Amino acid sequence: MNLSTEVRRLRDMDWGELDIKESGGWPFLLQLICCVLVLGLTLAGMYWYLAAPKVEELEQAQREEQRLLRDYRSKSAQAANLPALREQVEELDQRLSALVAMLPGGPEIPSLIDDISETALDNQLSIDFIRLRSPALQEFYTERPFDIRVRGDYHRIGSFIAGVADLPRIVTQHDFSLEPVDGGNRLQLSMLAKTYSYRPPQVTAEEGTP
Repeated sequence: MNLSTEVRRLRDMDWGELDIKESGGWPFLLQLICCVLVLGLTLAGMYWYLAAPKVEELEQAQREEQRLLRDYRSKSAQAANLPALREQVEELDQRLSALVAMLPGGPEIPSLIDDISETALDNQLSIDFIRLRSPALQEFYTERPFDIRVRGDYHRIGSFIAGVADLPRIVTQHDFSLEPVDGGNRLQLSMLAKTYSYRPPQVTAEEGTP
């Protein structure tokens, strides 16, 4: 086959008179081009209808594989750290129990008041009053405030304040006020003290319903 001859025949032919029924008589080069086009279209159609969905499924499977691998690594790390996490939880539970034990319950408030009174008497202070206020309910605890007023010299009042802070039960001290009394030889301490009682979280009706 002479390629230049075929190219010349292809250039000189009348494209408007081409008939598919007479394709056997077309120039060889034109037949070759048509075969390549048909083959290309066939392969493209096969890829579009057969291979493309499989490729998409493969990509989805690869993405799912990567996600599962990430989940596996994350859960493996959590499983490896589980003993340490359990130890931390146990330690936190112990600390919480120790702190809760330092919070007096309602029946223990009179005993706490007695301890504060004894601390004042040990420091040779005169007690004007130790008077409870109404408790204030918070989400996880009950705040129990009470007013304290005592009289004595400066150093004994300072020792009393330190003694209240060192009580086994938690007592916070607020709103200090010192005023001279008895001709200025003694001081009067007025302050607001607060202690706290633990309130376990309340389970609502909806939460308690299985």
